[in-house]
Amino acid sequence: MSEAGGKRRRVLGPEDAAPSRIVEPDDDSMEEVLVGATLRPRSFDEYVGQTQLVDNLKIAIDAAKRRDEPLEHILFYGPPGLGKTTLAALIAKDLGRSLRPTSGPTLERPKDLVGILTSLQLGDVLFIDEIHRLGGVVEEYLYPAMEDFRIDVVLDSGAYAKTYKLPVQHFTLIGATTRAGMLSAPLRERFGLTYHLDYYSTEELTRIVTRSAGVLGIAIDLEGAATIACRSRGTPRVANRLLRRVRDFAEVRAGGTITQAVADEALRREGVDALGLDRLDRAFLQTIAEQYRGGPVGLNAIAATLTEDAETLEDVVEPYLLKAGFVVRTASGRKVTPQTYEHLRLKVPPDSSGQQRLL
Repeated sequence: MSEAGGKRRRVLGPEDAAPSRIVEPDDDSMEEVLVGATLRPRSFDEYVGQTQLVDNLKIAIDAAKRRDEPLEHILFYGPPGLGKTTLAALIAKDLGRSLRPTSGPTLERPKDLVGILTSLQLGDVLFIDEIHRLGGVVEEYLYPAMEDFRIDVVLDSGAYAKTYKLPVQHFTLIGATTRAGMLSAPLRERFGLTYHLDYYSTEELTRIVTRSAGVLGIAIDLEGAATIACRSRGTPRVANRLLRRVRDFAEVRAGGTITQAVADEALRREGVDALGLDRLDRAFLQTIAEQYRGGPVGLNAIAATLTEDAETLEDVVEPYLLKAGFVVRTASGRKVTPQTYEHLRLKVPPDSSGQQRLL
């Protein structure tokens, strides 16, 4: 739970997940884990995108290696599917150290964290995904480990309680989060390097799709790769998932080669349009545009109309629609933009004065 504008807000967990969407970047299914590991770049030379971030990382890594000391703690934040886990693996490999991956929800008790920290070797990289979901007590144990490389273990209780300082090897903590605002200030301030990962351009995604096709042994031309890239919502994970769905169609119906026409037809069958919107995205926009005359309308009203969970719409559907300019948030609710009417080929309601002013 977290406080936001005086209202308590529950953090969604795996048990709250909506049915998987092909354009959903936050997917931890077994298929995504296995295929994702296969397609990840093996070195910074193969990594595409985030140019300035990667360049700064290389400088920090090179400086740490020259001084023969562990790299500073690093925090990556940004939307899911942009390569935070991949960057952590590349950092550990470039340092020549072991990577110990874990996630915030799995560290339920202090002893879970203590067991990992005491097993780290000098210079190892500890990667904590979804670090914003660490429990408060576990987080308190992490503070001295990050600053002083020790763990304060309390023995006994009451009048006989004693604190034993257990040393740990100097390590590098890499935290990843999609919600930097939910990190506590004390934890955030203990990271020496903080980087934001942004969405990828179509050109970068085209290069990623082409490389992934080569790894998977798929025949694809430049136009086919660009078609998939344009519909990937700026996210490599989505691009790779769309590539696999187009591959299936190409192998069964198109002789195994992905062209622009093949990619168009395959993604049309999956319900993904030319701008990467799927059926739920379009239903969200159409509900505001038609039933609520363009808005403004509250999120709960939209959720009730679509029979979807409001938090799912806010966390899964809205972010890309906001970024792409289809929706705007106002003090009185959500409103669609002229781009929505144009994309969905809808007529602007005649009495929708707010939309007419936008037009």
